[in-house]
Amino acid sequence: MQADDLDLAYTRLCEAMGRTGEERSPLLLAMVCLGLMSRQETLAPVLALIDEAEARSQA
Repeated sequence: MQADDLDLAYTRLCEAMGRTGEERSPLLLAMVCLGLMSRQETLAPVLALIDEAEARSQA
């Protein structure tokens, strides 16, 4: 994905979270994550991304 595409996707996600509201945003994020995970052909990249995101969130 090109940088412009990534920016557009991130913007769309942020806008959707804004419309959804703070209380329901975790549900929206979970649904997006599950949808994206289901498109992976194997488990390994999903687990690696989860581990990477967790590590970065604790840094």
